[in-house]
Amino acid sequence: MASTTQIKKPQNSLIRPFVAFLRRFHLLLFFVFVVACLSAAVVLINKTLTETPEAPYSSPITAGSIDQATLERLDSLHPSSEPSPPPALPPGRINPFAE
Repeated sequence: MASTTQIKKPQNSLIRPFVAFLRRFHLLLFFVFVVACLSAAVVLINKTLTETPEAPYSSPITAGSIDQATLERLDSLHPSSEPSPPPALPPGRINPFAE
């Protein structure tokens, strides 16, 4: 019977210290990576919120493009300072939420 011998793969001498470093500090490196990603996200969101827009907003509706019927419907709406009228139920219906 032939004896089986295990052949060890030659490991590169440059990889071995790196693997040992990762085994020892993998949890710390993970948390540093997560904190760095969150910090970058906060900085980018802050930059987005604080920068001014390049051009001011202009409405796509041009003056005079609203017709008279639309103006009359807008005038018929009650102002926000007045209380809104109670809803009117159709005849024959009862309000299931009223006591």
